Amino acid sequence: MKNAETTVAKLSEVALRRWSMIAPGDRILIGASGGKDSTTLAYDLAVKRRWWPDRFEFLALHVETDVGEPQDRAPLEALFRDWGVPFASIRVPVIGRLKPGERMNCYWCSTQRRTELIRYALAEGFHKIALGHHLDDIVETLLMNMLHKGEISTMPPVVRYSKYPLAVIRPLALCEERQIEAFAREKGFASVTCTCGYDGASRRKEVRAKIEALTGGSSELKRNLFRSMSRVNAEYLA
Repeated sequence: MKNAETTVAKLSEVALRRWSMIAPGDRILIGASGGKDSTTLAYDLAVKRRWWPDRFEFLALHVETDVGEPQDRAPLEALFRDWGVPFASIRVPVIGRLKPGERMNCYWCSTQRRTELIRYALAEGFHKIALGHHLDDIVETLLMNMLHKGEISTMPPVVRYSKYPLAVIRPLALCEERQIEAFAREKGFASVTCTCGYDGASRRKEVRAKIEALTGGSSELKRNLFRSMSRVNAEYLA
């Protein structure tokens, strides 16, 4: 049986090659929240840099906010140092940026953190931003947008901005969350999740439960939902 590291490494390699995520000379900025997904991504890219045919550089950027309990960066920094992952951190007043009358929510927080990743990448000469979204995130976003926005859209493995000389890549797009969780356990690193009071009411959790009920936890059915996004039969759509 393959171990978790091998599984994640193989699936991320397929994604990197299938969607041509890395080009020679790329400088990649990793959005490092400290959670299991982005930490797994940092490890995987650190290993691949040793043998990947196209030379690339990377840096893990941790965006601190004023939401939830303060996070201790020291364990994450030590882990990345052991793996040879360059690390930097900035602080963003997410709540402080709310305009009078506006309420705090997960979308606002993620948008502000993404904005700062883009600003940092542009200022420091990075070509791509790597995020730790996995297959479950992508499928959940697809269903969430269909149910609550009435549109078919999600988080693509690669997004090239028209306004900036930047692209967002998601090397873990073919990895299921359970595979990343197994990797985190195998490597023995603790993940830091969102500690704010807004995450519990997230629509994403509701959609996650719906997908679990719909697929019965089947990897094959979940991957079929993912594949359907690139197999659109327009003749049978309104």
